[in-house]
Amino acid sequence: MEKIWIKNYQAGVPATIEDQMEKYNSVPEILEETFKNFALNKAYHCMGKDLTYGEIDQLSQKFASYLENNLSLKKGDRVAIMLPNILQYPVVLFGILRAGMVAVNVNPLYTSRELEHQMKDSGAVAIVIFENACHTLQSVLPHTEIKYVITTSIGDMLGFPKSLIVNFVIKKVKKMIPAWSIPNTIHFVDALKSADASQFHKPVLTKNDIAFLQYTGGTTGVAKGAILLHKNIIANICQARAWISPLVSLGEEIIITPLPLYHIFSLTANCFVFGSIGGLNILITNPRDLPGFIKELKKWKFTAFTGVNTLFNGLLNNPQFKTVDFSSLKLTLGGGMAVQKSVAEKWKETTGKALIEAYGLTETSPAACINPMDLKKFNGFIGLPIPSTNVEIKDDLEKTLPLGENGEICVKGPQVMPGYWNRDDETAKVMTKDGFLKTGDIGVMNADGFIKIVDRKKDMIIVSGFNVYPNEIEEVVSLHPKVFEVAAVGVPDEKTSEAVKLFIVKKDESLTAEEIISFCRENLTNYKIPRQVEFRNELPKTNVGKILRKDLRGQ
Repeated sequence: MEKIWIKNYQAGVPATIEDQMEKYNSVPEILEETFKNFALNKAYHCMGKDLTYGEIDQLSQKFASYLENNLSLKKGDRVAIMLPNILQYPVVLFGILRAGMVAVNVNPLYTSRELEHQMKDSGAVAIVIFENACHTLQSVLPHTEIKYVITTSIGDMLGFPKSLIVNFVIKKVKKMIPAWSIPNTIHFVDALKSADASQFHKPVLTKNDIAFLQYTGGTTGVAKGAILLHKNIIANICQARAWISPLVSLGEEIIITPLPLYHIFSLTANCFVFGSIGGLNILITNPRDLPGFIKELKKWKFTAFTGVNTLFNGLLNNPQFKTVDFSSLKLTLGGGMAVQKSVAEKWKETTGKALIEAYGLTETSPAACINPMDLKKFNGFIGLPIPSTNVEIKDDLEKTLPLGENGEICVKGPQVMPGYWNRDDETAKVMTKDGFLKTGDIGVMNADGFIKIVDRKKDMIIVSGFNVYPNEIEEVVSLHPKVFEVAAVGVPDEKTSEAVKLFIVKKDESLTAEEIISFCRENLTNYKIPRQVEFRNELPKTNVGKILRKDLRGQ
């Protein structure tokens, strides 16, 4: 596994993972290689508009020059990006990285409290933000170090007259932009017009320079900034590119990108990995609009698709999804949360292709394990460690456990972060004495090296002294034909300390709590059977679709 050869890759690229990682000193070096090799290829498509790699090259260099010369920002300055999946995102991101600055990705749906924390914690001095979120920034701006606010509207890069139409509809018809007032803002389009790419001076970057402060942990506590160095991102690009190489061809792939690019999964897999092989990213700005999403899918002979379990489930339960052409689909990658067997099997039945599960964290840039690309059917495992990656199952004393025993999944490799930004205390909590990252996930490894996630350590339910894992309960309940979505949490119980409670979104309104309990009795041992069932119209989720058990426990 350590010496995987890259198939179908251009002449001159080193053949092994280690050699590839040594070739590049920074992420911009990979970007510039891509711009050169695929200048005429379409790189991004959004709302009917394409940008080629050559155009992205020119625009991102102009933006880098603007940051460097017009704003006088310096290498290492933190620049925040608060954008959905629109064409501005890659231009801004690549410009920040090419200028030697640190990209701070921000969830556009953040509340004022969340945004203020991230801006203060990161020390960002500039932010690129779409107008829909400016009202949130307005209230926190005086409490941050931000000197420059660059605003953009969703339609700004769609070309005349579509840009005017889209922006008018969003602002005046759909009224999606709350009133805001921030003095001395800079409009993104004006910034590009005023920038002179010829004045850009490429900074000297090393593998140990910071590329990203990627915030994580907001669903379980105060968000922490994972420091991702250029070498971490380079490593994961090379590792993942090697893994998918048997299935992909240079300059020919079309990947559907519904997960936001500010999320580490989509950022590395779609933006960087598929970008590095000259692929075309189809940006889905609003994947929650399933009819609109499916309408877009019908326009493309797409070859790859990344997503999370809840997104796949939503698509599969829309009758129109069956009418999509899946004949060119080579690879569907599921990550971000556990893929349920029922969803994977229905995906295979509908598309004819296996849903391949992968595993990673923000702290691992993110890929750590991926299933083999020739997987024919769902196997319930998160896969094998990718090249140059060690994975061990450890107990609470950091002792490596024998095969077949449950313990915490721990990861060591070149893609693992050096630590959290200004949080040595939190870094110490997640790093073992022998240099492994403690993931917080309970897992087990079989004799062939495949790893299975049992559950999140902090989500484990203790019933009468027995460990009960919500993933197992949810897996069983999701098989019930009347269940659309399910979440299991622990609630206090006088007799058993904790008991299992289910929150369910119905697929069939006739479903009753008694039916669910009876179904569980047939498939689970007694102490795992839920004692309470609550039906909901929807379950709380993160912006990428991960169900928030913490919120349910709090309620």
